[in-house]
Order: sequence, then C-alpha cells, then structure tokens
Amino acid sequence: MTKTQPKLIAGNSNRPLAEAIARRMTFHRGEPVRLIKTRVERFNDAEIFVEVYDNVRSEDMFIIQSTSNPANDNLMELLIMSDALRRSSANRITAVIPYFGYARQDRRTKARTPISAKLVANLLTEAGIERVLTMDLHAAQIQGFFDIPVDNLYAAPVFALDIRHHFRELDKITVVSPDVGGVARARELAERIGADLAIVDKRRSAPGEVASMTVIGEVRGRNCIIVDDICDTAGTLCKAADLLKDEGAAEVHAYISHGVLSGPAVERIANSVMKSLVITDSIEPTAQVRAAANIRIIPTAPIFAQAIQNIANGTSVSSLFDVETIAPIYEVAYPAA
Repeated sequence: MTKTQPKLIAGNSNRPLAEAIARRMTFHRGEPVRLIKTRVERFNDAEIFVEVYDNVRSEDMFIIQSTSNPANDNLMELLIMSDALRRSSANRITAVIPYFGYARQDRRTKARTPISAKLVANLLTEAGIERVLTMDLHAAQIQGFFDIPVDNLYAAPVFALDIRHHFRELDKITVVSPDVGGVARARELAERIGADLAIVDKRRSAPGEVASMTVIGEVRGRNCIIVDDICDTAGTLCKAADLLKDEGAAEVHAYISHGVLSGPAVERIANSVMKSLVITDSIEPTAQVRAAANIRIIPTAPIFAQAIQNIANGTSVSSLFDVETIAPIYEVAYPAA
C-alpha cells in the first residue's frame, strides 16, 4: 500500500485544534507536519477571501474547519477554501468538520420548513469536497445526505476512557439520556463502561417549553452521568440535573460531545447542581468556558490526527470506534492507573 503525506489547511473557526492535530501527526510520523500557509481574511463588506501560498498540486488536502458560531461565516470559509484548493489542482480534498453546524435541521418538523443539513451537504459537494470527516453527527441519517464518503467518529470511546480514569467505582454509575431521542447514544456509553441506564422523559407544552420531566430508571444513591451530543443554552441539561438530584442521585455529571454553550449557558452550568460538565474541543472554547470551575475539556486532536492518517494511508477509520484501539493514542492524557 502506498502511503501519502497528507497536507493540512485550517480556517479560523478552531485554529488551536488544527495546530494540535498538526503537532500530534508530527509526533506519530516522526517528521514535521504543519498547516500550509494561507491568508483568510474579510473585505470591508465582509466578503471572505482565501489565498493559498503553498503549492498543493496533486496533494491530499485536509481542511480543518468546524462550522460553529458564527456558523455562516465558518461555512463560507470552508466552501471558499475548498474551491481555492480545487482550482489549484489538489488531488483530493477532505473536509475535517469536528462540529457539523446545521445538523439539527435534519428533517422537516412542520410545513414549509427547510432541511438545511441536506442543503449544506450539497454545498460541500459542489465546492469540490470529496470526503467528510466529522464527530458525533446530531442525526446519523445526515451521512445519507452526502453522495461522497462520510466518516463519523464517536466521542463515546474517549468518554469511556475518561470515565474509567476519573470514576473508580463504575458499579455505582448510571448513564442518563436527557431525552428519549438520545437513548441509543447513552446506551452505547453505558455498555462501554458496564453501567446502568436511565432516561429523562420530557413533555413539552409548546416548542422550547418543557412542561414536565420524569425519570425512567433507578438513580437514587447513584453517580449519574448525563450524555448528549450538543449543549447549547444548557437549560434542559440543568433542569435534568436538578430532577436527578431531587430523585436522590448522589452526584450528577455530564458528558457532552459539542459544547456550543451560547447565551447564559456557562452561568447556568456554574450555578447548577452538576459537579462537572465534560466537553470536547470540537468547538473552540471561549475564555469564559475555560475559566469555569466545573467545566472540563477533553482534547480531540489525538483521534482526529489518527483518523486523518488512516484516511491518507487507506486504512480503517472504524477501528477508532473501540476503546482498546484509541487507548494508546490517549495514553499521555490517561495513564494507566
């Protein structure tokens, strides 16, 4: 099998993560891997302009860009960077999108509404992107919106490693889904650590308004871990934590793949009964998030760096779905007990 040298390029959405991925790949390859030199700027009328300084002809290119807030600007950066690379004769263009914006608009919830996730998939394909690498898509069916390969990594094995490192009594843990729709995600993590499962059933009186919440499962005296893919304003998350404490939970923690944390989210979390909230760095954390005492950030650079390397070498990406496979690449963060 012929191995190629992947080339990395990054937009402005999460530069620290892109640089961390480059450092991690340098460590694994034993040779320098750097972000190629580019200029990504805005004209006075906010138009985005991209210029690639390095030669990318016949290269295997990976664009690292989360489409997080500001979602439209970051998405346009990604599209324009892909167009610039395609017109510069890059051999293959892979979009590495740690957080896939617009994923919550994956279906029509009422009449005369769009399916924006499908529109974004079409835009990415038309811009010349030939492969997508992402993490914890909000809805699995979004992979089917693309006519190109989509590799969807999971945060669950990384979370399982973290839980095993920070919780010594795994038999006292109950994994909790904050709604019925997230049961599959919570069950997967529960199975990985051998924990029980509980569900918070929400009844809505109107869109965005929760009328009542009920716990299905035993949580009294247990260390409860709420698992979800996105935390936006943290309203539902904090209400679920309050309910679990009212039901007798000993401690409440949360593991969230993508910390959007908009509006009053950080303040709500700081004042909540949750002992800790663990998020990944798929979205660049703000200074307020980093300063929060009960928010902890898990790096995703190791798993993304390995996935990029596997794609470039034509080897398996699905091997990174197992805890045993990713444990060695996280050995510095989680040393053996």
